[in-house]
Amino acid sequence: MQPRNMSMSGVVDLAAVKAAGEAKAKAEQARAESARQGGPAAVPASSLVIDVNEAGFENDVLQRSAEVPVVIDFWAEWCEPCKQLGPLLERLAHEYNGRFLLAKVDVDANQMLMQQFGIQGIPAVFAVVAGQALPLFQGAAPEAQIRQTLDQLIQVGEERFGLTGIAVDPSAAGEPTQAAAPVPAGPYDSLLEAAARALDANDFAGAVQAYKNVLSDDPANTEAKLGLAQAELLSRVQATDPQKVRAEAAEKPADADAQLAAADLDLVGGHVEDAFGRLVETVRRTFGEDRDRVRLRLLDLFEVIGPEDPRVGAARTALARVLF
Repeated sequence: MQPRNMSMSGVVDLAAVKAAGEAKAKAEQARAESARQGGPAAVPASSLVIDVNEAGFENDVLQRSAEVPVVIDFWAEWCEPCKQLGPLLERLAHEYNGRFLLAKVDVDANQMLMQQFGIQGIPAVFAVVAGQALPLFQGAAPEAQIRQTLDQLIQVGEERFGLTGIAVDPSAAGEPTQAAAPVPAGPYDSLLEAAARALDANDFAGAVQAYKNVLSDDPANTEAKLGLAQAELLSRVQATDPQKVRAEAAEKPADADAQLAAADLDLVGGHVEDAFGRLVETVRRTFGEDRDRVRLRLLDLFEVIGPEDPRVGAARTALARVLF
C-alpha cells in the first residue's frame, strides 16, 4: 500500500466508544486532582507505547488525551507496511520522551474501533487530542513527514489545550537500560560543500541530490535540511513566469497549485509573511489531498526560513488555528 496523506481537519464520531467530551471532563478533573496532590508521578519509559483494546479505550486513550496527545497506530500482523511503520513510531515515541503517547490497536482483535474510525486500509494513524480524534496519515509515510506531523500535533496540543506532555522516568524499576544513540556516519563536510557549490552554480538538481545523500544517513542534519529546502524552492521557481504565476493566483484564490507557485515567488522575493499568510489561507480554503499538499509545503518553507525566526512561530500558530 502506498502512503496516502489524510486531512487533519476532521473530527471522528466516537459516540459508540464514549462521548469524547465526557472523557475529557473526567481527565481534566483527574489532572486537577493530581495537581492538588503535588503533580503526577513520572511514568516509566515503557508506558510511552501501549497496546489498546476496545475495553480499555476510554481510560487508555480518551482520558489520557486530556494530558498528552495520543497517537493511534492501527495495524495487523499480516500487514507488511505495518511492520515498517510500527517500529518507527515506537522509536519516535521514545525519542519524543513523553510529548505524545503511542497506542497500538490490532484491527483484527478490535473491529469495532476500526469501524468507528472509518478506516479503509492499514496502517492508519490517528491522534486524539483533548477527546477529539484526528486522522494523520495512512500508509508507511516517510519519517520526515511523520516528524513534521508530530511536531505540528504537539504544538497544537500545547497552544490550544495546554497539553505539555508527561514526565518520563527512564530509571524506573524494570526498565531496560537505553542504549546510547548511534553516532551518525560522517563527516559530511565534503558532501555539504559540494551541495553548496551546486547551489551557487544554479545546479539545483545536483544540490538537491547532494543534500538528500547526507540526509539518507543523517536525517536530523540541520544544515542539509535547510539546504535541501532552499534548493527545492529555487528549483521550483527557476523556470516560472512571475507575471503569469501572480495573475493565476489572483484569479484562482482557492486553487492549491496557483497559490503554491505564488507563495514560492513571495518567499524568494523576501516577502516571507506574505508567503506564509497565503498558504495558511489556502489551507483554510481547501480540503483533502490539496489541503495536505499545501500544509506540507508550508512546513517545507518553514525549514527555509528556520524554526527560530519569529515569523515561523507566528505562522505555525495561524496554521494550527485553521486546522483545528
